[in-house]
Amino acid sequence: MKKERSGSPFLKTGFGRTLLSLVITAVVGFLYFYVSLPAINPQSSDFYTFLALLCVVYVICVFLLSGAPRDNVVRTPAEKLKEWVRFVKSRCLPVGILFVVVLAVALVGQIISLPIFRASSYRDLLTVEDGKFTEDISQISFDKIPTLDRESAEYLGDRQMGTLSDMVSQFEYSNDSTQINYQGRPVRVAPIAYADLIKWFTNRSEGLPAYVLVDMVTQEATVTRLTEGMKYSFSEPLNRNIMRHLRFQYPTFLFDTPQFEIDEDGHPWWIAPRVVKTIGLFGGRDIQGAVLCDAITGESVYYDISEVPTWVDNVYTPALIMEQYDYHGTLVNGFINSILGQRGVTVTTEGYNYIALNDDVYVYTGITSANADQSNLGFLLSNQRTKETKFYDAPGATEYAAMASAQGVVQDLGYEATFPLLLNIAGEPTYFIPLKDAASLVKSYAMVNVARYDIVATGNSVTACEQAYIRQLTEKGVTQAEELPQTQVSGIVAEIRSAVLEGNTYYFVRLEGEDVFYSISAAQNREVVTLNVGDLVTIDHAVAAEGSQSSILDGYSLTIFRVIGEADSPTDTIPQPAVSSFSPLDSEQIGVIGGADGLTAIITQPKA
Repeated sequence: MKKERSGSPFLKTGFGRTLLSLVITAVVGFLYFYVSLPAINPQSSDFYTFLALLCVVYVICVFLLSGAPRDNVVRTPAEKLKEWVRFVKSRCLPVGILFVVVLAVALVGQIISLPIFRASSYRDLLTVEDGKFTEDISQISFDKIPTLDRESAEYLGDRQMGTLSDMVSQFEYSNDSTQINYQGRPVRVAPIAYADLIKWFTNRSEGLPAYVLVDMVTQEATVTRLTEGMKYSFSEPLNRNIMRHLRFQYPTFLFDTPQFEIDEDGHPWWIAPRVVKTIGLFGGRDIQGAVLCDAITGESVYYDISEVPTWVDNVYTPALIMEQYDYHGTLVNGFINSILGQRGVTVTTEGYNYIALNDDVYVYTGITSANADQSNLGFLLSNQRTKETKFYDAPGATEYAAMASAQGVVQDLGYEATFPLLLNIAGEPTYFIPLKDAASLVKSYAMVNVARYDIVATGNSVTACEQAYIRQLTEKGVTQAEELPQTQVSGIVAEIRSAVLEGNTYYFVRLEGEDVFYSISAAQNREVVTLNVGDLVTIDHAVAAEGSQSSILDGYSLTIFRVIGEADSPTDTIPQPAVSSFSPLDSEQIGVIGGADGLTAIITQPKA
């Protein structure tokens, strides 16, 4: 006769089965927590999912370990269900009650957090002040205007990584850059990442050896090597993953996505905004402070929102600011009005950009009416560190209408308009739009007047674009002629050099007694090819940026004079076009400049 196998005596006891069920539940719970990283916080919906999962796992374990009834009675499905309910009541009643409570709290929390019950609280999440455009936003100098959008900056960063033979086989560009102000300049900075899991395994002891910095003005991408590698990042799969590291350090904190930044010394940090829910249980998402985590050592410090260091630029994300304004604009006259009537209802437009002001980064977006037509009522500027927010009344075209207008001017070249940047040009709110080619390289620039988007100017450089734009403002009576930021100089030509840049010949002219060269395009001023050393000239040129000591200024127009005979007075000087010429063919090469985009400039000077 076959002997029946008996199980462990320990598992035959109720205590043993309960203890084993708890152990299995704890293991499953730890694995879920390790992967999903829910905050142990009643304001987190993931916390309730975590508790419900633990309850379900425990009940299943107890049920499976208890085994089937041994009375050999055949039961119908209804009887089996009753038997199971009786079993749950006898063995899992506390857990069942906890499960019901978790579901009830989550459901009630969702209901009491709805805007229909708390419209005024949602409206007041964001305090919006009225601003004065010309007073708050000064005219920015040419050397501080960002000329790249995020996509172009990511492309340049990725391409720069490809030039580093010692890194490209092990690491890759992370394509997760953050715009910050670094040493007074707008830049995008991003960590590099392990190329794959094998590369992580072989390099994890040293960490990530560098980060990529892209200057948004000069379009220069550089890889900054670190003396000690970054051990904490999103490309780490285990404990040093930045989200897992922060969760284990701060298990009760709700975090927004950590942003990578560098301080003024170039040291890498992760900025993790701490999220709180201020309305009901789950509503009114806001920021209470931020955790700053050293990307190299993993050491973390928490700061309340009023104490966050001034070099930090990203605490309030654009998505959060736009979400809070949409509540502010739609609920300004109550919840019912936001659906019926919509009197005074405004919302943010699609898309946003960044503006550097007073060493902080501000997020910019347009404000339009609820029917989302092709015109803006104004625009919003919000400080990403302090959430100081102002609305500027500037009716005009939406960003996408301005982009279409700019793109239409260069449609024969196939350039694509990027999302605009809002600038103050001659006291006028102006959309500044870089135009890029199919390779995501910026090739031209456009300026579109916000109020009158029929005023569109383009240029191959920022200064040329601005000059064309201001001329149109003057011609159409929007501004006065004296607002044109250029000046005039006259003198004797002391030195001439030339360079071929992007297929165009530029002449660099220095006058006697000056150290500055004036850059003049042969395509726009053909007379420059006839220029000789010793000629008397008048040059209209750009004004140097405040505080700038640049040795080259853009020249816009050139007038050449020749002296006939010996003049006894200035009235004896007769303007005549110069007849001799200076040509690159009659010059000698003194240098070659190689650009990051593969273009080459040949620098020449006249042969002796």
